[in-house]
Amino acid sequence: MTGGAIEVVLYHLSDGPDRVLPAYHEASRRMTGTPGLLGSKLLHAVGDPRSYVVVSRWSDWEAFTAWETGAAHKDQTAPLRPLRDTGRDRPFEIYRELAGYAGERTTADVTEGV
Repeated sequence: MTGGAIEVVLYHLSDGPDRVLPAYHEASRRMTGTPGLLGSKLLHAVGDPRSYVVVSRWSDWEAFTAWETGAAHKDQTAPLRPLRDTGRDRPFEIYRELAGYAGERTTADVTEGV
């Protein structure tokens, strides 16, 4: 799998942001400077007050897999691990960008390997 940015969506459950926010900020602090990591965001579901997702954006598949298989991965994500939504078949999904728009600007379609 090559070409296009990767977005990783991790599902979490918590009774309140008082647990999620500190864990997210600590994990993000630990991941600062990780090669290929373009950023992340914490989202709270409007329809389910217990549901949160962390979306991280990676430059490409190779950068993401190098980090995921590396020694630092588990320590960096440890603060959020107890909050994972284990009621799902998979507590995460990985998406590869195929095309996108930013305002009036269009990014190129990335269809190689699809």
